[in-house]
Amino acid sequence: MITFILGLTVLIVGGAVYGYFIERLMKPRASAKTPAYAKGDGMDFVPLSKWKGCLIELLNIAGTGPVLGPIQGILFGPVAFITIPIGCVLGGAVHDYMSGMISVRNNGEQMPDLVKRFLGKNVYAIYHVFVCLLMLLVGAVFIYTPGDLFVAQILGGSVKELNSTVVTVYGVIFAYYLVATLLPIDKIIGKVYPVFGMILLLSAVGIFFGLFINGYPLNEIWETGISGVHPYGDNFIPLFFVTVACGIVSGFHSTQATMIARTVKNEEDGRLIFYNTMIAEGFIAMSWAGAAMGAVNSGLVDNEALRKSATVVVGKIAIDMLGNIGGMIAVLGVIVLAITSGDTALRSLRLMLSDALGIDRSKKQNNLILSLILFSVVAGVLYFAKSDAGGFNVLWRYFSWANETIAVFAFAMIAVYMMKNGLPYPIALAPGMFYMYIVGAYILHAPIGFGLSWGISYVGALILSIGYTWGLIAYGKKSGYRT
Repeated sequence: MITFILGLTVLIVGGAVYGYFIERLMKPRASAKTPAYAKGDGMDFVPLSKWKGCLIELLNIAGTGPVLGPIQGILFGPVAFITIPIGCVLGGAVHDYMSGMISVRNNGEQMPDLVKRFLGKNVYAIYHVFVCLLMLLVGAVFIYTPGDLFVAQILGGSVKELNSTVVTVYGVIFAYYLVATLLPIDKIIGKVYPVFGMILLLSAVGIFFGLFINGYPLNEIWETGISGVHPYGDNFIPLFFVTVACGIVSGFHSTQATMIARTVKNEEDGRLIFYNTMIAEGFIAMSWAGAAMGAVNSGLVDNEALRKSATVVVGKIAIDMLGNIGGMIAVLGVIVLAITSGDTALRSLRLMLSDALGIDRSKKQNNLILSLILFSVVAGVLYFAKSDAGGFNVLWRYFSWANETIAVFAFAMIAVYMMKNGLPYPIALAPGMFYMYIVGAYILHAPIGFGLSWGISYVGALILSIGYTWGLIAYGKKSGYRT
């Protein structure tokens, strides 16, 4: 358990120190008038307290990714206990904080508009396609996973086919998503999220302390080596970072940070709302990664279950650690994570498309029509994922890859913003380079991509990463920014 505790120390102490450093670079202004006041519309631009904003941001960004991802990612060994916290501190939290604060400084603009502003129209056109695809996939994934968890773990039903129980649960989640997408952000999200937040906190804290109370045995990094050991021979790079995804860096988070940026009362609240919430997500990821490793080492589940039945593993771990009642609360916490990300993903998509198409959001019928169109597409994707035996695996792979690809765009936008303002842009450029390599190597090798050998994929990814770096620096110089 030494490696696990060391990782937690890096996460908490590193997050405090580096978060303070990043905040000092941005120099938040207490006297600045934020978009929540400057553009208040009672719908999306609504001032919220920093604690409510922090809670909403956490529930928005923490879907099933920091649970299901680390459960599968722990197959690589205890190296996950080091890479998750380092990635959160240097990558994910910086990504979230800078995205949110840049939006606050630019009239609450959403990510597509920020990409257009700092990277130009051509990059914006490409980004807009990717981000809309991601939001649709998030909507589908975060109906599928909480729905199946509820049916299997709470109702004790079958989720192997699209039966009446599954359809009913999916329908209830759809109905909630529609209401949450259409109503002002402070009317439903601001009202129900405190309840959801309590369930989430009880779940995460319960799993964390359950590790120690139940004495789950955890491996140490010196027992397996830095490179990790995977029972199925999967390559640590890039597969670990695509698998864990949301627990380290998630492009989806930038879309949520810019949405919450429209509710920030004071720029000085940004560190709590954006940076620290990602550190909290890292804590959730670490807790479930530890629980998954302990469950395997104690014989509760096997490696095959982690790889193919992560949702089932969630229930087994929760009940074993916390008993039937506590276990059900923990499972409900995971369900809450997914639902509170799915609703805001579709809300973000509505905002992005409304802004891009010039749709008047003050007219309720416009919001309803657009939402119904989007929900119809999500329903189609969901039907495919549920009808085909391998449908969800395909959906999850595309979701994970698209998620990290969006993060590459976000890091590029942040790097150019920092160039423009004379800030140390390598802080954003370095993780962008790394994730360009990750998504490049993955899509070049994966069956859902080009199916090339690992050797060719690694070389191709290196070329893409170098090109990404050169292009950003050249763009900065051409624009007259200080690089």
